[in-house]
Amino acid sequence: HSSKPAAIPAKHPDVITFKNYTPKSLLPFDGTQKDGRVLMAVNGSVYDVTRGRNFYGPGGPYANFAGHDASRGLAKNSFDMEMITDPSHPIDKLEDLSTDEWESLREWEQHFASKYLLVGKLVENE
Repeated sequence: HSSKPAAIPAKHPDVITFKNYTPKSLLPFDGTQKDGRVLMAVNGSVYDVTRGRNFYGPGGPYANFAGHDASRGLAKNSFDMEMITDPSHPIDKLEDLSTDEWESLREWEQHFASKYLLVGKLVENE
């Protein structure tokens, strides 16, 4: 009889469910919870940036964006808190952005889309 080792089932990758997030339901995903997940919204799309937690997680240079809509800050290349829309307010429509700022936002969006998992979309609070 053969002493072949029992087959080890391949580890199944975590299944990512695509879902809607509101500015309020996005808040807990700032990297400080037990699971350490970091999500952020860019132009209506929600990305899981947990792999980049050195940047986006607690203490990182872009930590202000974690659990928030980062669109305005990315468009203006500013990482300050005042770029973050209050999560209890309607989603920022970004109507006052210049052409250059829209261009910058689109470049950031491509960066996130190529590097991180798209996990949902940002919708208005209930």
